Amino acid sequence: MRTGVTDPQPPACRPADRPSGHPYAVLAAQRLLPVLRSADTEAAVRRATALLAAGCRAVELTTSVPDWAAAVARTALLEDAHGRPALIGVGTVTTAAQARAALDAGAAFLVSPYPAPEVREVADRRGAVFIEGGFTPGEIAAAVRAAGSAKVFPAHVGGPDFVRSLRAVLPDAVIVPTGGIRPAEVPLWLDAGATAVGIGGGLPAEPAALAALFAGPAERAAAPSVAAPATATCGPTGAGAPGPRTER
Repeated sequence: MRTGVTDPQPPACRPADRPSGHPYAVLAAQRLLPVLRSADTEAAVRRATALLAAGCRAVELTTSVPDWAAAVARTALLEDAHGRPALIGVGTVTTAAQARAALDAGAAFLVSPYPAPEVREVADRRGAVFIEGGFTPGEIAAAVRAAGSAKVFPAHVGGPDFVRSLRAVLPDAVIVPTGGIRPAEVPLWLDAGATAVGIGGGLPAEPAALAALFAGPAERAAAPSVAAPATATCGPTGAGAPGPRTER
């Protein structure tokens, strides 16, 4: 008897088959997805801006941020340190109204913590990227069948071995474990097969340390005193805050 886990995902959803600016391809290159749950709008905007200036391109703001849609609208206009358009995603999206508001504000992708059929319906209708959450193998396989990706949440419950087992039967899926993972633990999850790892806490506030976290291998070699997960790569970093984006 076949199970949902063994059903292959659509080949077109593989990160390698996507343009370099597609959220899946960006996550596969970036390897870390910062998840911001700031206490106020201004704090969220400042933190997202700092991440973009540090070399990160994809950032997730959650609907728990006060006036989150305004924060998304402001940060979606920015560029990263290399002049590339920022990809601001919205997480903890669980209703159709939230999905519409996020996309109207300029969100590049949507993320849910658990299966959310009404969000999936809006994403399908609007042609938007939706990384649907799941915890059981069946939920994760259903999300992958729908869009080629899944957020594994809460990831710390199953650990890296759970992701390793998922990867064995979903070899081409975009798998993003999130929840209870510290930056120093990221290599364990990537080695287990995660496409990228969602990090909600523990990211450094100091600019040089943050830049090292998202630096490429050459830049990390030039600054060995700063500890960072060896597999997080967003390319070379730049000085100063990102400017307004000139194109989408």
